[in-house]
Amino acid sequence: MKHIIILGDGMADHTVERLGNKTLLQYAETPYMNMLAKNGRTGRLSTIPDGFLPGSEVANTAILGYDLNKVYEGRGPLEAASIGYIMQPEDMAIRCNIIELENGLINNHHGGHLTTEEGDVLIKYLDDKLGNDKIKFITGIQYRHLLVIKGGNKHITCAPPHDHPNEEWKKLLVKPEENYVETDSSRMSPQETADLINDLILKSQKLLSEHPFNKGRLEKANSIWPWSGGYRPSMKTLMQLFPDIKTGSVISAVDLIRGIGHYAGLDVIKVKGATGLSDTNYEGKAQAAIDALKKQDFVFLHIEASDEAGHDGDLDLKLKTIENLDSRIVKTVYEEVKEWNEPVCIAVLPDHPTPVEIRTHVKEPVPFIIWYKGIEPDEVSTYDEVSCVSGSYGLLRLNEFMETFMKIK
Repeated sequence: MKHIIILGDGMADHTVERLGNKTLLQYAETPYMNMLAKNGRTGRLSTIPDGFLPGSEVANTAILGYDLNKVYEGRGPLEAASIGYIMQPEDMAIRCNIIELENGLINNHHGGHLTTEEGDVLIKYLDDKLGNDKIKFITGIQYRHLLVIKGGNKHITCAPPHDHPNEEWKKLLVKPEENYVETDSSRMSPQETADLINDLILKSQKLLSEHPFNKGRLEKANSIWPWSGGYRPSMKTLMQLFPDIKTGSVISAVDLIRGIGHYAGLDVIKVKGATGLSDTNYEGKAQAAIDALKKQDFVFLHIEASDEAGHDGDLDLKLKTIENLDSRIVKTVYEEVKEWNEPVCIAVLPDHPTPVEIRTHVKEPVPFIIWYKGIEPDEVSTYDEVSCVSGSYGLLRLNEFMETFMKIK
């Protein structure tokens, strides 16, 4: 039995009055996900451990079967792995968004949906102006970049910018972690690290506001915003956790997910035209997943588009991304693998909800489907947040999903 997880990032949502008090999954046209629900089994999954914020780095790592209390080091180190930066023991790597500030508020977390080429210009400019032997800015993807601080301390409190749209940015500056006592004299203190990052934020605002890129642009890319830092992680591979997985791949446009895949021992497949937005190359990603499944045991196929639409509060666009996932990913994969000689087990789920009317992640269970040829269906006939409450898998927590999924042979 081969296994594929199709993950629609942030796809789950709340009921919306404009949709007749339905959720987006209830309202959208999703015939293939509904068919898999009707012919498979469903349930819900809590993806966020106690004490953790509902970030994609946490949720996706948990879905893949890892104990976050043992392996979590923040987004920065995961994205460093994806970029190809080899972290040294003294490094603290932290995710570095380029965002837009307006009238003292965080207007968006993406600087106007920068392209990677645009982001590269700005990050290299900042590295030239602010970088030194202890500070380095490294290009990532689109608005998602990396800041590495030699001797930096991870015990700081940062505000993910996508969680604070239209909030005052000055109140969200980096702070030292409360009640933490540093015992490693080789690193700067949490207060020193917070002060350094806040100084870089302020200096970046002056530099970016003067950059020709922002002249005449409606949405400005006028500040960095570092968050979710950590040291070099230590993770077992999926092959070590689940011996039935001999080989596997991760397919995503997002550095974070590629980084998780790297540490999980998966091959990282990059698809031309995969953007992480609603204009992503759905067909290319579906075909890459099919090609990988022909040769490997396990594929993690990640689609970011719904999460970005949710953060932007764009109801129509998020509906479109859900329908695209159904018609251009789920349909394509299902129609290809349903008659293979070696059966394929398909799971479909989000990592967390990103409700369009809140525009941020929330810590709530997500609905999931598991289907393979010959599975005994449960009574659920549609795939959504409400129907899956009655699913036969019930409510699973964290690594229970992957353990359940990989027991299917």
